[in-house]
Amino acid sequence: MKHKHLYITAFFATALFASCSDYLDELPDNRTELTTEESVTRILVSAYPTTTSCEIGELHSDNIDENSNLYTYLFRLNEHMYHWRQTTEEDQDSPHALWIDCYNSIASANQALKAIERMDNPESLQPQKGEALLCRAYNHFLLATIFCKAYTSTHAEQDLGIPYMDELETTVNPSYDRGTLATTYQRIAADIEEGLPLIDDNIYSKAKYHFNKKAAYAFAARFYLYYMQSDFSNCRKVIEYADRVLGSNAAESLRDWKALGMLSSNRSVQPNEYVNADNQANLLLISADSYWPLVADPGYAPCEKYCSNDITAAETCKSTGPWGSQTNYWQEPFAPGGSIKNGFRRLALYQEYSTSGDSYTGHMVLPAFTTDETLLCRAEAYTLLKQYDKAAADIDAWQKAFTKNTTTLTKESINSFYAALSYYTPENTANPSVKKELHPAFTLEQGMQENLIHCILHARRILTLEEGLRWQDIKRYGIVIYRRYFEGSTLVRITDTMGVDDPRRAVQLPSNVITAGMEPNPRND
Repeated sequence: MKHKHLYITAFFATALFASCSDYLDELPDNRTELTTEESVTRILVSAYPTTTSCEIGELHSDNIDENSNLYTYLFRLNEHMYHWRQTTEEDQDSPHALWIDCYNSIASANQALKAIERMDNPESLQPQKGEALLCRAYNHFLLATIFCKAYTSTHAEQDLGIPYMDELETTVNPSYDRGTLATTYQRIAADIEEGLPLIDDNIYSKAKYHFNKKAAYAFAARFYLYYMQSDFSNCRKVIEYADRVLGSNAAESLRDWKALGMLSSNRSVQPNEYVNADNQANLLLISADSYWPLVADPGYAPCEKYCSNDITAAETCKSTGPWGSQTNYWQEPFAPGGSIKNGFRRLALYQEYSTSGDSYTGHMVLPAFTTDETLLCRAEAYTLLKQYDKAAADIDAWQKAFTKNTTTLTKESINSFYAALSYYTPENTANPSVKKELHPAFTLEQGMQENLIHCILHARRILTLEEGLRWQDIKRYGIVIYRRYFEGSTLVRITDTMGVDDPRRAVQLPSNVITAGMEPNPRND
């Protein structure tokens, strides 16, 4: 696998080749043999991905616009992802890196599970078995949400899934069938349901870097929200698992956004606190090889060609909601003088320097699951089940933590706010709307239900800015998005449109995977 090293003096990337063991080509005899409980526990550290989908998701989404050719991008991957193209880039943050990394992590989980089976499935290793099952499910889930369409109960039996690896491979260069998306989600669900009861926080020295109980339940809540059924029966599971994360008083479990906003907004203080393992809001932290913070954070000068500019930010960190304007946010949006990038200070770039000290490899820490996001998952499930008072209560709890607004939001006030908004049009840059037409595969009633969903999508877009989850909401709700080219604050032209049924909503598989014989995602000619 390639790793970039950023040279400080020139601030550009050069690719250096390093050996990376590819699970799909490695015989089991070459893998570490696990014979003790300690060795099983140890290998599960490598069952967590070290690649995130943040850059893929953000650059595919409507959180990013294209700016004047006077600005530059740092990596070719930025350009390819923004324009929804298949890329040949294989470095950190790329689809290739995500694919290889997740399958390597799955291999570690499978190796642990096989070892536990060979030891006759002892009671003492049941927590490790639960962790391995959750890790296997999570890695497949990451792959499915990027390389497949959004799950719909009406089309999942026909849509392409991903190879679900639940056994150690016994041959070199085997042939893999992608199967259907329905099968992929069924197998993820099976692993989650088997693994959840086995999780035991007592086996972890640093629980927030593992699937502790709350992290596992938060994963289950998000998974079932994405595993949408036409009768919304999945929503009951979302609520069940979110309840186990949030307890009887959800407000007490949320992030202290006021305290975060009071900290210095430099490159490290707020971001370091945001991913603090001692923060109750952080449920699972993923340490990743990444330069994404360098691309996304407004405090870094490069990468202004594709970024959230002032116009884009009016839909996100500078937007107005039923909780008020950006001046009401405890964590203020950051837009330094001389830069057109806008955002929050949440993701820090951690630099691993070379021996010579003139270059570094980039890393980041991502809060993969948080209490705030789990609360919004529950609010969405309540809304789809038409339990509007409960949905509004969850939205209100979130906004009272995230903003300075003390007025209680009700289903009526939320409905009124979004009902009064016009639907978004890409040409309206003077007063861009946060309300975009929704075309989900399931039935959504106009009025109260739709407007509460608009509110939840708006809140999640702000909450998870720069973390890639907006792309999943775009896919799940069939939101049409546009590629817009700006000169300053002037929209020059719309360069591309991704419609509801655009096959590019499933990111293309890595080129070498296709060359090896894997069926690619379809594309329009």
